[in-house]
Amino acid sequence: MSQIPAWFERKFDFTFPVELLPNLVARLRGTPARLDEALRNRPQSVLTQRPGEKWSPQEHAGHLDDLEPLWLARINDFVAGAAELTPTDLQNRRTHDANHNARPLEDILFSFRTHRVQLIRRIEQLQSSGDAAVAFTRTIPHPRMKTPMRLVDHLYFVAEHDDHHLAGIWRLVGNRPL
Repeated sequence: MSQIPAWFERKFDFTFPVELLPNLVARLRGTPARLDEALRNRPQSVLTQRPGEKWSPQEHAGHLDDLEPLWLARINDFVAGAAELTPTDLQNRRTHDANHNARPLEDILFSFRTHRVQLIRRIEQLQSSGDAAVAFTRTIPHPRMKTPMRLVDHLYFVAEHDDHHLAGIWRLVGNRPL
């Protein structure tokens, strides 16, 4: 299988144990470094080349940053006991309108790292607070999939989303010279 499955066609099995939380946090913490490795020192022409109507490597990176506020809002949904997780814009208008190819790569990478650190800090804060037991055991339906998710499931979903876009970036930059 050399094709990257379409994101909206993915199915998820959220039956793994909550004890995988530290592994998921480590994965989420590592995404900025992996993104940096995939993109840094690449020619601008490679970073901004769009295959047809699809996103360029730099637009994939910008999209990861664009979604950080959503991931944080969903963590807060678990704390607040929301009836449903905060929905996303399924058209990805923010990414399409952002013109990430015109931004310096360094700005995108810095912004993503900054936002991801905020996300990790929120998870760590939650783990050490009195709200942890409730937030980590509560289930809330995902708005698109209509699947009940625990907070650990949401973090797995975020990590899988990161990897989905990293795989797309690596496919685009592939064997091209640094």
